[in-house]
Amino acid sequence: MTFLVVPSLEKAHGTGHLTRSQDLVRSLRDMGKEAYLFAGSGERRIALDTSLPVFEREEEKGRQWDCIVLDRFRTPAEEFEKWSALGPVIGIDEGGPCRENFPFLIDLLPPLPRTAPANICDPSLLPLPHARRASFSLSDSGGRDGSPLRILVSFGGADLENTAIPACRALAAPGALITCLNPHPPHPRVHGVTFLDSLPDLREHLAAYDLVITHFGLTAFESIHARVPVLLVSPGAYHESLARAAGFVSAGTGASGIRRLAKLLYSAGRINRRFLRKLRSACEEAATRYGLAEPPARRLGDLLGTYAPRFPKGCPVCGSRARAPVISRFPDRTYLRCPACALVYMARPAPPPVAYERAYFFELYRNQYGKTYLEDFPSLVDAARARLDVMGPLLPGAPDLSVPPRILDIGCAYGPFLAAARERGYDPVGIDPTADAVRYVREELGLRAFHGFFPYSHGTRDFVAGSFDAVCLWYVIEHFEDLAGVFAEIRRLLKTGGVLSFATPSFGGVSARVSAAGFLEKSPSDHFTLWEPKHTAAILKARGFELRKLAISGHHPERFPILGGLFRNRRHGFLYRLFLRLSRVFRLGDTFEAHAVKLP
Repeated sequence: MTFLVVPSLEKAHGTGHLTRSQDLVRSLRDMGKEAYLFAGSGERRIALDTSLPVFEREEEKGRQWDCIVLDRFRTPAEEFEKWSALGPVIGIDEGGPCRENFPFLIDLLPPLPRTAPANICDPSLLPLPHARRASFSLSDSGGRDGSPLRILVSFGGADLENTAIPACRALAAPGALITCLNPHPPHPRVHGVTFLDSLPDLREHLAAYDLVITHFGLTAFESIHARVPVLLVSPGAYHESLARAAGFVSAGTGASGIRRLAKLLYSAGRINRRFLRKLRSACEEAATRYGLAEPPARRLGDLLGTYAPRFPKGCPVCGSRARAPVISRFPDRTYLRCPACALVYMARPAPPPVAYERAYFFELYRNQYGKTYLEDFPSLVDAARARLDVMGPLLPGAPDLSVPPRILDIGCAYGPFLAAARERGYDPVGIDPTADAVRYVREELGLRAFHGFFPYSHGTRDFVAGSFDAVCLWYVIEHFEDLAGVFAEIRRLLKTGGVLSFATPSFGGVSARVSAAGFLEKSPSDHFTLWEPKHTAAILKARGFELRKLAISGHHPERFPILGGLFRNRRHGFLYRLFLRLSRVFRLGDTFEAHAVKLP
């Protein structure tokens, strides 16, 4: 895996993006990953850690990356397109016009409530300090019994609004010992204030203070993890909104916020301990809310180091590369809808945790259906017979089928459809990636089957063009990432007029209509596409097939909103039959079957 981390180097964005990008590169390299920092251009190049491997702008041309991490604050559209052409792109705290187009988003800092949600929002993934105070109480490190209150004032590596110095002037008072990080020397002389140009590895020094004054950003979250109370002053309305939405205490915005600092912290010339107790309580709540009360189980590098992004470069069926709108995000995947053919498809940052082995049809199948695949074999054969009743009249040469039609069952599993097809006088062949299933078909059923993944199996590749009268995929088509290649190989194998039949979950059924997000969240992790009956004919037509029959199945009145709960334990009676009828009339089943023929 090769990673390229692209930080924001613009002066207006401060140093936080560069700092955590460099931390990320170090973390990935510590894990044995090949990771690089992109230097590019920008005012912050001088702050680059020269010990890290760096790629310059000229060097990145033409190189493909396994994962590109953009920590760019606001990625311009043309830049997003450029990086997307060079590899799978993950956005960190992205706030630009392309936020909703990123196939995967991680927010380390909580965004505004109205912001389009990310896949993951988790401040505990930040590079956090190891040095921490025992508690938020002031009693363990000064600020009581006449000892000075140690205050750190830091508004980042840029402080473009020049907030630090006015804040120090407002806070300077007996009983306070102030350290100010101000990147703009020369520094003024303010009684009780020590000015520093910088403090290397700032986060590891936070625990030495009783209070941190800053704005919404990395330092605020680092402080509450170090169990140091933090009070914010916002440079503008945007940061103020972020601060309040995140649950931090803010003195306000700009000059008025600076003036309010002293009113909050001091009362009658003395430290306002009542306010500090309230501040401490608010910071404790924020630390708990964001998983910062205890050392986190993982950091951003730990998470990204497990990734091997599988983001489609276009629609897996029609190949359209137009920007596909995101319809739902989850921590392990993103669902997009193709703007050209309307297919819903999935992008994953890591392969699905599914192995097509024996357990897939036994333990996992039992967990879902209450019995193993082989225990369910008789009912699966019955379902296969019903499908053959629909397919038969569509086969080339029907109704005269004196020559046994050849049928290829892709994803044949343990062979119930193959067994039913042989029973009807057909010549069936199967293919499946599960070795135990293929062995069962060959040895127990005495039928032909190939072990491998269609369309890459050598067995099926050996078939000449036009070898089959029908190709079937029963709840298999949704498992393919590259459906364009699958359809191309199916067309090669089918005779002209041959039948393509498949069954698949329906994104147009009652479950998805009641809650699309809920349906997608429960969708198996290896279902890369989701089909809807209303779009199926057009999609198949574009791939060279004409839809002849479409049957909606999987009707579940108990899944209807509100009244559906009445049917969970009562599957009989007039009301149940009424809702079952409504589901059929309005085509609300959660699965469907499609039967099409190959066009010339």
